[in-house]
Amino acid sequence: MASMENEGGHAGEERNARRANPMDAHVGSRVRLRRMLLGMSQEKLGEQLGLTFQQVQKYEKGVNRIGASRLFDLAQVLNVPIQFFYDEAPPGDSSGGAAMGMAERPQEGFVIDFLSSREGLELNKAFVRIHDPKVRRAVVELVRSLAGEDGSN
Repeated sequence: MASMENEGGHAGEERNARRANPMDAHVGSRVRLRRMLLGMSQEKLGEQLGLTFQQVQKYEKGVNRIGASRLFDLAQVLNVPIQFFYDEAPPGDSSGGAAMGMAERPQEGFVIDFLSSREGLELNKAFVRIHDPKVRRAVVELVRSLAGEDGSN
């Protein structure tokens, strides 16, 4: 009997500890990016879709897979084509080969991650409102200095 409980517990733990599929996580991050670009809360998006903010949160993390009809609804509410959610998606080949995007992929992912963060989005929005090129250059140099770069790039 104890062995049956262990087997049952193991299967339950495995199901609860499920990691997000990379494509589900990517699509969810694109939902989050677009929602944040629009200045929309998870709660507001959920209301428009008939979901709770917790369900939106799970979609954005890739924990819950977004079905075709829900993806269509998301595209309508967020005012983007469905393809937007797949733009810059990780390669479908899970072999781990380095053939696609050898040097560029990690940097692109870093930029998307940065722009998907609240700080990155706020910094980007504020930066584009600076119209004086000299001030923009000074901001870039300040950030480089704070980051510990020498500015030779």
